[in-house]
Amino acid sequence: MKTLNQNEQKEKVGKVSIDTLIEKGLIFSGMKIGLGTGSTAMHAVKQVAARISDGTLKNIKAVSTSFQTTIACQELGIPVFSMNSPEIKGELDLAIDGADEIDADSNLIKGGGAALLLEKIVAYNSKVYVIITDESKAVCDLGTKFALPVEIIPEARVSITKQLEALGAKCVLREGLRKCGPVITDNGNQILDCTWQSVNGKSPINPSEMEDKINSITGVVETGFFTKNKPIIFIAKSDDSVEIRNMPCK
Repeated sequence: MKTLNQNEQKEKVGKVSIDTLIEKGLIFSGMKIGLGTGSTAMHAVKQVAARISDGTLKNIKAVSTSFQTTIACQELGIPVFSMNSPEIKGELDLAIDGADEIDADSNLIKGGGAALLLEKIVAYNSKVYVIITDESKAVCDLGTKFALPVEIIPEARVSITKQLEALGAKCVLREGLRKCGPVITDNGNQILDCTWQSVNGKSPINPSEMEDKINSITGVVETGFFTKNKPIIFIAKSDDSVEIRNMPCK
């Protein structure tokens, strides 16, 4: 039996997801599609480009969730628009992205690449939302292991930290790599990474409720909990299989 490492799982799920969605009629010529950020999502971006190149898909209009993805689309020949473009009109037919963690109820943590704001704008304004991951991202619950990113206005950092701590979170300002100081997002903001202490081996929080609570704090721009638009999920596994969850019946 073939065994796939994590990078091979990411590549497989990127290809399988796009081709399956085309086969199911969920990705089609002329559609408006959101393209996500990160190492897994990039394989889906490349597969979309391949299907444009071979003529399977035509007249695709893409919205990117980060500078990284925009550059990739430009290099691969995928036309890129903004959500405000008259061709897009603030709404997408489908968006596809990766995730940092996904629980059994299809709730997500995203934002490991600090692109959570644009990722959520795209995700919550898409008729169909798709998440692709390797098997390491599937977990029992959220918030105790992989840190929840919270994008904040820098001037409100101290007051936001106090309120997040009142919600039981431990907060760490995300520091940049190969630079001094904090990470600055594509939108000019900072990231607080938040974790909660598990209770009897389980997360003490409800992700959907916590998404609303954190977003109600003044100075918070967005939280990395994604709970409001339940996705179709593709999970690549080391045994060379791909698990598909929430695929609509047609």
